[in-house]
Amino acid sequence: MSVHPDLHPHYMWACQNSGQPENPFIACVLQEADKKDPVKRIKGITLKIAGNNPLVPVQRVTDDDLQVLATVLRSAVFVTGLDLRCNVLTDAGTKHVATFLQENSTLRYLNLMFNDIGTSGAELIARALHRNETLVCLRMTGNKIGNKGGMFFASMLQVNSTLEKLDLGDCDTGTQCLVAIATALTLNRSVKAINLNRPLLYSQEEETTVHIALMLKTNSSLVELHLCKHEMKNFGVEWLCEALYDNSSLRYLDLSCNKITSDGAKFLGELLKRNRTLEILDLDANRVEDDGATYLSEALALYNRTLQALSVVSNNISGRGLVALSDAMKTNMELSYIYIWGNKFDEAACTAFSELIRTGRLKLTHTDVEPYEVDGHAHLAELSHGLKKHYYWTPSCGAVPNKDANASLAIAAAPEHV
Repeated sequence: MSVHPDLHPHYMWACQNSGQPENPFIACVLQEADKKDPVKRIKGITLKIAGNNPLVPVQRVTDDDLQVLATVLRSAVFVTGLDLRCNVLTDAGTKHVATFLQENSTLRYLNLMFNDIGTSGAELIARALHRNETLVCLRMTGNKIGNKGGMFFASMLQVNSTLEKLDLGDCDTGTQCLVAIATALTLNRSVKAINLNRPLLYSQEEETTVHIALMLKTNSSLVELHLCKHEMKNFGVEWLCEALYDNSSLRYLDLSCNKITSDGAKFLGELLKRNRTLEILDLDANRVEDDGATYLSEALALYNRTLQALSVVSNNISGRGLVALSDAMKTNMELSYIYIWGNKFDEAACTAFSELIRTGRLKLTHTDVEPYEVDGHAHLAELSHGLKKHYYWTPSCGAVPNKDANASLAIAAAPEHV
């Protein structure tokens, strides 16, 4: 396969040859890619053809557009990433994606978030990955592939040994799919990060959490796990914590938007006393309250020196719990990122976090609050920072520093975007 240095002329020729009109958005992106320095091409570039530009309206990519684009990119070995999020691709378009994945040997990153791909499209992509040995990251968030579509990816995980990052959040997956994925990950040794956010679960028995916990007991490769909106309660948290006593690989655990209370936080506190691996813990939008915050604070102040980032946003924590967290940061120098907005700030809490920021113990870029003063009283204002910036798929993320640059996918840089 030879490098084709000029994508735009090749695209114009392909459109004319197929009778397909040019998409001006695609043409513009390819023109910019043609201007890239040859050295950057050698390193690999990602074509960003996302249909959600907030500043300039763009003509979204259709299935027919994708068919032409795929023929152009087959000869472009320097294109290692393709971002097609927020377009109007359907199951028909995934035929071209699947063919491309089977023929291409350089693409490492593929983003298909928020298109209109369903079950049959998921099947085509998953089956293509049975043979593909190049793709490292696949994002499918927001495509309603359903439980059946998710099952095809579970089967793929039993065969594929290259994919490291899989995003199936908000895909309407169900219990059967999650159990199958957890089962596949007991043997799969390549996947390092997986997003299973917001499945459609109708049982209160938390059997999916139990299967995920059993997987964590034996899996030694998973670094990042997202379980947002799983209707998880304290019972499920207890299972996860017991599993993580034996796990030495997981660095990032996302339990946001669940139903965890102070009892669940107590299990997490006990885990943090013994765990020497977790670096990022996201508890956004639960109900740990003051007692839960105190359990976490005790573990962080006296025992844990591994956790680097904690989010307890919107957890109904008041002054007592927030002050306890701030006190923990005074003795625990490893905990560098903390996110607390959406709780109940009294003057003691505002003063405590204002002092952490004033002394430089807590950087403004490492939290979501900023202190200000009115009539001699301390207050906190919201900043736009958040723990989500540490996701492995965030390009150029300013993530948690790590002693081992290869240890966490949260700090892995994405290919350069065009």
